[in-house]
Amino acid sequence: MAKKFIDVMDTSFRDGFQSVYGGRVLMNDFFPAVEAAKMAGINHFEFGGGARFQSLYFYLREDAFEMMDKFREIVGPDANLQTLARGVNTVMLDTGSKELIDLHAKMFKKHGTSTIRNFDALNDVENLKYSGERIAHHGLKHEVCITMMDLPPGCHGAHDVEFYEKTLRDILDAGIPYDSICFKDASGTSNPQKVFETIKMARALVPEGTHLRLHTHETAGVSVSAYMAALEAGIDGIDMAASPVSGGTSQPDILTMLHATKGMNFDLGGLEIGKILTYEKELQSCLSDYFMPPEATMVSPVIPFSPMPGGALTANTQMMRDNKILDRFPEVIAAMQEVVEKGGYGTSVTPVSQFYFQQALNNVMQGPWNAIAPGYGKMVLGYFGKTPVAPDPEIVKIASEKLGLQPTTMNAIDIADADETKSLQHAIDKLKENNLEVTEENIFIAAACQEKGLTFLLGKGELNVRKISEMKTDCGEESMGNGNYTVVVNGEKFSVQVAEGDADIQVTAVNGEQATSVSVPSPVASGNDIEIKALLPGSVWKIVANPGQSVNEGDVILILESMKMEIDVIAPRGGVIQSINVATNDKVVEGQVVAVLG
Repeated sequence: MAKKFIDVMDTSFRDGFQSVYGGRVLMNDFFPAVEAAKMAGINHFEFGGGARFQSLYFYLREDAFEMMDKFREIVGPDANLQTLARGVNTVMLDTGSKELIDLHAKMFKKHGTSTIRNFDALNDVENLKYSGERIAHHGLKHEVCITMMDLPPGCHGAHDVEFYEKTLRDILDAGIPYDSICFKDASGTSNPQKVFETIKMARALVPEGTHLRLHTHETAGVSVSAYMAALEAGIDGIDMAASPVSGGTSQPDILTMLHATKGMNFDLGGLEIGKILTYEKELQSCLSDYFMPPEATMVSPVIPFSPMPGGALTANTQMMRDNKILDRFPEVIAAMQEVVEKGGYGTSVTPVSQFYFQQALNNVMQGPWNAIAPGYGKMVLGYFGKTPVAPDPEIVKIASEKLGLQPTTMNAIDIADADETKSLQHAIDKLKENNLEVTEENIFIAAACQEKGLTFLLGKGELNVRKISEMKTDCGEESMGNGNYTVVVNGEKFSVQVAEGDADIQVTAVNGEQATSVSVPSPVASGNDIEIKALLPGSVWKIVANPGQSVNEGDVILILESMKMEIDVIAPRGGVIQSINVATNDKVVEGQVVAVLG
């Protein structure tokens, strides 16, 4: 009897990169491995979307659309190239309007995508309806998702087989067009027995011939067991990655699964061990200079208590490492359980996983619930859709007070449609303001990546790749790295740009005037002056107020970006801004004075 063919998607170049390197891998460094994968017989790739969209603009000075075009050229016209989308969020930093959701599907089709895997972290089917319809409208295959995880011990109310059955029935009843159904576990915490029962339930519920897939991570150490359970239950496809971006926080290795299924009645993509060995050797060579965080290679027994997805885990630990607070990571993971439970049990997958982490970080660094992460607060208030269970009422009250927002039951897409800053015209206006060409690609980049998208299009994007050869100085110590820093010279503060090669280095006085033409003295604090300090390490994203400007208590003075959060630095009382002590893009440390209020 012929073995059952199991479709294998190679996730190395999207989820693998995200889970191990935070998505920061340059295209010309990995393209030889794509060619090797093709030669090894792989014909189904995850090649973009998710956080691998914005990471190119944020950290690599690369265009995601150009990368996708070149990837398609390498693998040829017949390969199934798949991307990841987050429902009404698609690949944007926030919920998209209908115009932007449509443009996402149109642009991804134009640039080589065959299939879009589409999920909602809250499993709110309302967030899948329009996004799925536009994916199908533009001639793409739509892989609709149900997101999975195990709840932390002692938590109940969602994420059991009954919950997934209800979600699947809601998807089927909604008439959402789909070509396949994926059960997606970004944290890898779903126990194998639940996986088995869920796939058996789905197989019995959906029409005969429906393609079912499972996606999981090795983070919690049960991915192979989960895949074996899914195979036994009748799954049609699974996701795997190639070394060195396999295992640990990523998907199980292709070779591992080929070994695990030896002697069984499954044919994993027609793949052969010898050819995969050659491919993995090439990928290892391509990535040999990239710094691999130790936690990316580990299985963590505490992840089911958090739970934290592989892609988010390494991105967060990298940011904590960069900001010199990695020693607080165990406390943050320990704080996750309360944050998940009181937040309404949204699945720990982007963007909700980031909301959880940001709030847990706030609770550790600033005291429990003293500061509400904007994303987490808006989630419990209903701005991203309906959570699986109602959030804790006290947390809803705190979030409403801290953010100045009332709870809502409006659909997320309707909220976005009513916001003119999420219209195509707003993005077009931003391009025109910056004298940038108005193309559909540029419109989407500006809308999806906001200020950093415009920065990239202006040729001013930051290159932030952690390569081993560039991390050490001649003395063997870690270098400062590229970026903007505030330095003090003879009592005067200047923003200094650090870069490699013959880059156009800028030195600017902190109040915005060229240091070469005028000196700006440090302010002399009076008895009534207040030094306003950064609560977390990060970088200056936007300066809102200027020296000499009057502000009221609670007014935003500047906005920091820290751990993927936008953190408002506010005036503790009314007064006049005496000085802004940092410049846009400056890196700041916890406790650093960023402004003085008189």
